[in-house]
Amino acid sequence: MRRCPMSEPKPMREPQLLLCADMDRTVIPNGAQSEHSQARKQFAEFCSQPQVTLVYVTGRHQQLVKQAIKNYSLPWPRYAITDVGTKIYRIVDQQWQLLQAWENVIEKDWNGKSHGQIKALFDDISDLQPQESGKQNTHKLSYYVSLHVKQADLLSLMAQRVKEVGVQASLVWSVDEPKDIGLLDVLPENATKLHAIDFLRQQLGLLRDEVVFAGDSGNDLPVLGSAIPSVLVANAAEDVRESALRLTQRNGTHQALYLATGNNAHMNGNYSAGVLEGVCYFVPAFREQLKQSGFCCEQ
Repeated sequence: MRRCPMSEPKPMREPQLLLCADMDRTVIPNGAQSEHSQARKQFAEFCSQPQVTLVYVTGRHQQLVKQAIKNYSLPWPRYAITDVGTKIYRIVDQQWQLLQAWENVIEKDWNGKSHGQIKALFDDISDLQPQESGKQNTHKLSYYVSLHVKQADLLSLMAQRVKEVGVQASLVWSVDEPKDIGLLDVLPENATKLHAIDFLRQQLGLLRDEVVFAGDSGNDLPVLGSAIPSVLVANAAEDVRESALRLTQRNGTHQALYLATGNNAHMNGNYSAGVLEGVCYFVPAFREQLKQSGFCCEQ
């Protein structure tokens, strides 16, 4: 009898993690709640592993990201998704390389319209106060809005106006808690944090379960409510927590959202401690490493 040669077993793939974290009030401890004394140090040590690709996903622009890394002694990322998803950079030896392929993808949503032409659609709306020029870019219009405004009516009016000129846009609302003001970004429809993370994941050839996202604010909601494994840090505002839970129920993705508490990690679950708690929950392959580094991670 002729025997078929046994095929060699495929080598086990080393665990990989695309760790995507918002900055303000997620890895930056600039909220009202306290930060655990060892959290940022353990976060930096964890991110130094070659299997971990750290990505900052933020509303900040490039210069403000650099400033935050310096001021808060944060680890340098390998990628940065900035300006609420409208820019993606690869970072090598602290040199920033723009991913033009992403620019090409989101440009289509603007239907040939310039930043100025889209801004002109809203110039008569007194509730909108343009943010500083450094917070604007080709694919991002940013406004300050009073928290007392009728949010639903404002968003409906703006959505109607962009639709009339064939522009596909996402209107992303969040709150600057320290300044007690609303933030409203007009982005290409496919330029949210969610779309940018998924684009980068595919570019790197990673599976969805090799990604963990961490956030705390309104502009994180598209990711927090998605099928991407996500952690909401414990210091997040209650309204964001409630919105995230509603989204996961509506989208059928409740198993992809973890609410950090600090209970399982013997930390407070705030900021980077909450990020690591989420990694422990979603990625068993890294759980033992975190325990060995001193991060109590009980499941």
